[in-house]
Amino acid sequence: MNAAARCALLAAALCIALPAAAQSFRCKADLVTLGEGKAAVLQKCGEPAFKDASCRAPAPGAASEPCMTVEEWVYNPGPGQFMTTLRFEAGELKTIKYGDRAQ
Repeated sequence: MNAAARCALLAAALCIALPAAAQSFRCKADLVTLGEGKAAVLQKCGEPAFKDASCRAPAPGAASEPCMTVEEWVYNPGPGQFMTTLRFEAGELKTIKYGDRAQ
């Protein structure tokens, strides 16, 4: 196998192994996009199936707050659909990741 074929095979394997990240998430009839607040997401999507909150230390040189609240909300859109994790930092949607298919 030549070097180009090995490189292409490795790239394909990495794409399959990594969770998908997105810029938007469709729930019900609405679209949620990065940068939206928790209240807007709740209004569009309703309560998530699971919520988790933690405190992350601020970056060096950042504001003097003791920690930044990080929340992850998991939505189960239904059988055969992808579980979706929304990550909020300081109340703002920062990442959207798709996981395994729901059962």
